Amino acid sequence: MGARPPVLRGWEPPATPYGPGHRGVDLGAPPGTPVRAVAAGRVSFAGPVAGRGVVSVELSGTGEPPLRTTYEPVRASVREGERVAAGQIVGTVQGAGPASGSHCGSGCLHWGLRRGEAYLDPLLLLPPWLLRTGPSRLLPVPGAATAA
Repeated sequence: MGARPPVLRGWEPPATPYGPGHRGVDLGAPPGTPVRAVAAGRVSFAGPVAGRGVVSVELSGTGEPPLRTTYEPVRASVREGERVAAGQIVGTVQGAGPASGSHCGSGCLHWGLRRGEAYLDPLLLLPPWLLRTGPSRLLPVPGAATAA
Protein backbone atom coordinates (compact mmCIF):
# COMPACT_ATOMS: atom_id res chain seq x y z
CA MET A 1 0.00 0.00 0.00
CA GLY A 2 1.37 3.41 -0.93
CA ALA A 3 1.26 6.80 0.72
CA ARG A 4 -1.84 8.98 0.47
CA PRO A 5 -1.17 11.51 -2.33
CA PRO A 6 -2.26 15.11 -1.87
CA VAL A 7 -5.32 16.34 -3.76
CA LEU A 8 -4.02 19.20 -5.91
CA ARG A 9 -7.39 20.03 -7.44
CA GLY A 10 -10.77 18.68 -6.41
CA TRP A 11 -13.87 17.69 -8.31
CA GLU A 12 -15.85 20.61 -9.72
CA PRO A 13 -18.96 19.34 -11.52
CA PRO A 14 -19.98 21.34 -14.58
CA ALA A 15 -23.37 23.10 -14.54
CA THR A 16 -24.13 21.75 -18.02
CA PRO A 17 -22.88 18.64 -19.89
CA TYR A 18 -20.38 20.68 -21.94
CA GLY A 19 -19.77 23.45 -19.42
CA PRO A 20 -16.53 24.26 -17.61
CA GLY A 21 -15.57 22.23 -14.58
CA HIS A 22 -13.15 19.59 -13.39
CA ARG A 23 -14.49 16.10 -14.00
CA GLY A 24 -12.24 14.29 -11.55
CA VAL A 25 -9.49 15.03 -9.04
CA ASP A 26 -5.79 15.68 -9.55
CA LEU A 27 -3.55 13.75 -7.17
CA GLY A 28 0.06 14.87 -6.68
CA ALA A 29 2.26 12.16 -8.17
CA PRO A 30 5.67 12.57 -9.81
CA PRO A 31 6.44 10.78 -13.08
CA GLY A 32 7.10 7.08 -12.59
CA THR A 33 4.76 6.74 -9.60
CA PRO A 34 2.87 3.41 -9.69
CA VAL A 35 -0.88 3.80 -10.30
CA ARG A 36 -3.11 1.29 -8.51
CA ALA A 37 -6.70 0.25 -9.23
CA VAL A 38 -8.98 1.63 -6.53
CA ALA A 39 -11.19 -1.49 -6.70
CA ALA A 40 -11.46 -4.81 -8.51
CA GLY A 41 -12.76 -4.79 -12.06
CA ARG A 42 -12.04 -5.24 -15.75
CA VAL A 43 -9.86 -2.95 -17.85
CA SER A 44 -12.24 -1.39 -20.39
CA PHE A 45 -9.55 0.74 -22.09
CA ALA A 46 -5.78 1.13 -22.01
CA GLY A 47 -4.13 3.39 -24.56
CA PRO A 48 -3.60 6.95 -25.78
CA VAL A 49 -6.36 9.57 -25.93
CA ALA A 50 -5.41 13.00 -27.29
CA GLY A 51 -1.73 12.33 -26.64
CA ARG A 52 -2.20 11.07 -23.07
CA GLY A 53 -2.04 7.53 -21.80
CA VAL A 54 -5.36 6.52 -20.24
CA VAL A 55 -6.48 3.46 -18.29
CA SER A 56 -10.19 2.88 -17.57
CA VAL A 57 -11.47 0.16 -15.25
CA GLU A 58 -15.11 -0.96 -14.96
CA LEU A 59 -15.61 -1.79 -11.28
CA SER A 60 -17.11 -5.18 -10.45
CA GLY A 61 -20.46 -5.39 -8.68
CA THR A 62 -21.34 -1.69 -9.00
CA GLY A 63 -24.63 -1.96 -10.87
CA GLU A 64 -25.74 -1.23 -14.42
CA PRO A 65 -24.16 0.67 -15.96
CA PRO A 66 -21.10 -0.09 -13.82
CA LEU A 67 -18.94 2.55 -12.22
CA ARG A 68 -15.84 3.26 -14.31
CA THR A 69 -12.64 4.85 -13.04
CA THR A 70 -10.11 6.55 -15.30
CA TYR A 71 -6.46 7.33 -14.67
CA GLU A 72 -4.33 9.69 -16.79
CA PRO A 73 -1.62 10.39 -17.93
CA VAL A 74 -0.57 6.79 -17.39
CA ARG A 75 1.79 4.41 -19.15
CA ALA A 76 -0.38 1.29 -18.95
CA SER A 77 0.94 -2.03 -17.68
CA VAL A 78 -2.44 -3.74 -18.27
CA ARG A 79 -4.45 -4.52 -21.39
CA GLU A 80 -8.08 -4.10 -22.35
CA GLY A 81 -10.18 -7.00 -21.06
CA GLU A 82 -7.74 -7.88 -18.27
CA ARG A 83 -9.15 -8.39 -14.76
CA VAL A 84 -7.49 -6.37 -12.01
CA ALA A 85 -7.62 -6.64 -8.23
CA ALA A 86 -8.05 -3.74 -5.83
CA GLY A 87 -4.61 -2.20 -5.31
CA GLN A 88 -3.08 -3.85 -8.38
CA ILE A 89 -0.68 -1.65 -10.35
CA VAL A 90 -2.27 -0.68 -13.70
CA GLY A 91 0.54 1.60 -14.89
CA THR A 92 2.84 4.47 -13.97
CA VAL A 93 2.37 8.23 -14.10
CA GLN A 94 3.82 9.64 -17.30
CA GLY A 95 6.19 12.62 -17.35
CA ALA A 96 5.04 16.11 -16.36
CA GLY A 97 4.36 19.06 -18.61
CA PRO A 98 2.42 19.68 -21.83
CA ALA A 99 4.48 17.26 -23.94
CA SER A 100 3.31 14.36 -21.77
CA GLY A 101 -0.32 15.43 -21.77
CA SER A 102 -0.18 16.33 -18.07
CA HIS A 103 -1.71 19.65 -17.08
CA CYS A 104 0.20 19.74 -13.79
CA GLY A 105 3.63 21.33 -13.82
CA SER A 106 5.25 18.96 -11.31
CA GLY A 107 3.29 15.87 -12.26
CA CYS A 108 -0.06 14.55 -11.21
CA LEU A 109 -2.56 11.81 -11.78
CA HIS A 110 -6.02 12.81 -12.98
CA TRP A 111 -8.47 10.33 -11.44
CA GLY A 112 -12.04 10.28 -12.74
CA LEU A 113 -15.25 8.38 -12.01
CA ARG A 114 -18.30 7.88 -14.23
CA ARG A 115 -21.53 5.94 -14.27
CA GLY A 116 -22.67 5.89 -17.88
CA GLU A 117 -22.38 9.48 -19.07
CA ALA A 118 -22.57 11.02 -15.58
CA TYR A 119 -19.35 12.21 -13.95
CA LEU A 120 -19.04 11.61 -10.19
CA ASP A 121 -16.56 12.61 -7.48
CA PRO A 122 -14.00 9.76 -7.32
CA LEU A 123 -13.21 10.58 -3.69
CA LEU A 124 -16.61 9.02 -2.88
CA LEU A 125 -14.98 5.63 -3.48
CA LEU A 126 -12.60 6.09 -0.54
CA PRO A 127 -13.48 5.18 3.04
CA PRO A 128 -14.09 8.20 5.32
CA TRP A 129 -11.07 7.44 7.52
CA LEU A 130 -8.79 7.86 4.49
CA LEU A 131 -10.23 11.29 3.69
CA ARG A 132 -9.46 12.80 7.07
CA THR A 133 -6.62 15.20 6.55
CA GLY A 134 -5.89 16.71 9.97
CA PRO A 135 -4.83 15.30 13.31
CA SER A 136 -7.47 13.73 15.55
CA ARG A 137 -8.89 16.02 18.20
CA LEU A 138 -10.69 15.03 21.38
CA LEU A 139 -13.78 17.13 22.00
CA PRO A 140 -15.49 17.60 25.36
CA VAL A 141 -18.42 15.30 26.05
CA PRO A 142 -21.45 17.28 27.22
CA GLY A 143 -22.40 16.37 30.79
CA ALA A 144 -19.17 14.47 31.49
CA ALA A 145 -17.29 15.25 34.71
CA THR A 146 -13.99 17.10 34.30
CA ALA A 147 -10.82 16.44 36.27
CA ALA A 148 -10.04 18.98 38.99
